[in-house]
Amino acid sequence: MSFVHLHCHSEYSLLDGANRIDDLISRALEFEQPALAITDHGNLHGAWEFQEKAKKAGLKPIIGMEAYVAPGDRRARDRVGGDRGKPYFHLVLLAQNSTGYKNLVKLSSLAYTEGFYAKPRMDRELLAKYNEGIVVSSACMAGEIAHHLLVDEYDQARAVASWYADVFKDRYYLEVQAHDSENQATLNRRVFQLAQELNLPVLATNDAHFLNRSDHDAHDILLCIGLGKDFSDNNRMRYDEGLYFKSAPEVAESFPGRSDVLENTLKIADETGIQFSKQYKVPSFPLPAEVESENELLIRLAEEGARKRYGAELPANVRERLDYELGVITKTGYAGYFLIVADFINAARERGIPVGPGRGSSAGSIVAYSLQITNIDPLKFDLLFERFLNPERVSMPDIDVDFCFERRGEVIEYVRQKYGRDSVGQIITFGTLKSRAAIKDVGRTLGFTPSETDYLAKLVPNHPNFSLTVKEAIERIPEIREFYTTRKDDGREVKERKERYRQLLDYAMKLEGLSRHAGVHAAGVVIAPGPLDEYVPICTQPSKGAGTNGNEDSVVVTQYDMNALEHAGMLKMDFLGLTTLTVISDTLRSIKERTGSAPDLDSLDLNDVETYRMLRAGRTVGVFQFESPLATDLLKGMRADRFDDLVASNALMRPGPLDAGM
Repeated sequence: MSFVHLHCHSEYSLLDGANRIDDLISRALEFEQPALAITDHGNLHGAWEFQEKAKKAGLKPIIGMEAYVAPGDRRARDRVGGDRGKPYFHLVLLAQNSTGYKNLVKLSSLAYTEGFYAKPRMDRELLAKYNEGIVVSSACMAGEIAHHLLVDEYDQARAVASWYADVFKDRYYLEVQAHDSENQATLNRRVFQLAQELNLPVLATNDAHFLNRSDHDAHDILLCIGLGKDFSDNNRMRYDEGLYFKSAPEVAESFPGRSDVLENTLKIADETGIQFSKQYKVPSFPLPAEVESENELLIRLAEEGARKRYGAELPANVRERLDYELGVITKTGYAGYFLIVADFINAARERGIPVGPGRGSSAGSIVAYSLQITNIDPLKFDLLFERFLNPERVSMPDIDVDFCFERRGEVIEYVRQKYGRDSVGQIITFGTLKSRAAIKDVGRTLGFTPSETDYLAKLVPNHPNFSLTVKEAIERIPEIREFYTTRKDDGREVKERKERYRQLLDYAMKLEGLSRHAGVHAAGVVIAPGPLDEYVPICTQPSKGAGTNGNEDSVVVTQYDMNALEHAGMLKMDFLGLTTLTVISDTLRSIKERTGSAPDLDSLDLNDVETYRMLRAGRTVGVFQFESPLATDLLKGMRADRFDDLVASNALMRPGPLDAGM
């Protein structure tokens, strides 16, 4: 008999799930399971990544989450069982189809924006409103049904189950779990009894938080990191060692004579299917009354801008390049994208907010130059448009824009006001347990002193162009290998000390690379054609450090990271806050205050002899992209005396050439 895991946690159940998505998919295929659901705590962070990878591997993905449900109104601050209880129950939600996925996105988003209290919480009102296309199961011992059954509140449990069955009809299941604790065995018996009385179907799950039974202790360490507890603390929360990714025979062993609870997982998987497609979702640009289309407006503005740049009579090479680029842009449907970017850059300049001259491949576009998105003539520097937008390989353009660090938030606020606050959000990012952090975090939970873990962690190289994993460090760094390896002639105390460090490094290897926390991307902003939560799930993050100018305690960000958003076809842009622009702005203002005028940066001579003499001498502190020791040495060795030398030296310091040892 086969079986499908419908209650399973990945690393996006932050500091609670120890499963990597790739490992879960591989294990499901190894066990010949036809499908898999990932149901992370309160979020859909990994949903897009999971469905892409699962489909590529030939495994059917089921999108889900283990939701937090408020005991009453989601906006209230009620707790289960009085002041010391938790303010939520658990509930598993699975998207049955595209409608269910949209409703799941909505529920997950509203839980953050309307119901956040310790956790993102929804309530029965929202569940009833957005129930279509969603399969529900009663979850684990933290579920509402389990809460009542375990304290002998049978009538209350029956009332709860009846409510869900009435709302979700045949899409509601009671859940039993296949691990070994005494409480779980008691709960399973009572769930079967309740199901028989109410004629409700039951499904088996295992609430998998780690991959193998042998991973239990490593997962326990992960919990300690999240809770700030010591591994030796006997009074802390612990999970049963049976919460690993089991095979069908292992699950069946827990439910003799109840093959239906496994068959129901196959039934749900068979009835579930979502077709994801990468359709680009670009908002419409507001058009003047006399203009009929975005293409028309783009062509008009580009023509006007080109004449300002090159003169009333455009040279033949300018005309040819402009017509070519406009043809590609209008045919690929990205006119609105250019209009949106040009508009907020123009708005920034009107407000006196310093804007950079352009960076990245967008500098190769004469349309971007004509619209004053960039301030670099691509013809003068022989830059390629196809690096930015290739008609042979159509993908969303990517224009990165630098703004004054102190005023970047004003530009984001302008975009919010223009396209609607509910249509604009920032983008989530995930910090991971990298090698040094893993050593420090694991060591702290195991009782190592800060000086012990700091010393060990600093032995692991962690530089932008050279870093090692914990495993690589053990293999390649003699001092670390000495901590890890015991010898026959080691004394008892030495062996005990080494065993202690070996345990730390073993756990660090297992946990390294897992997502540790969520934050706000330093630059990313996404703009949707309508409310953002109609396209992707959103959540909230603390506003501190998010680069906003508002007074809110939190900002709205997407639950999907930058890569997932791109694959989902969302319009994302980088609003980069550049301190260099702030310094330049302050400097120009200071010069004007002292002399009555300030130099025009756009008319500066690129062949200024004194500037190159200064750069050749290594006086580059504070010079953007040239203040590192590597850049200083390169400029000295190159004897830079012209602009092309600066271009070449900067190119040599990009990751590609550096990684290639050039």
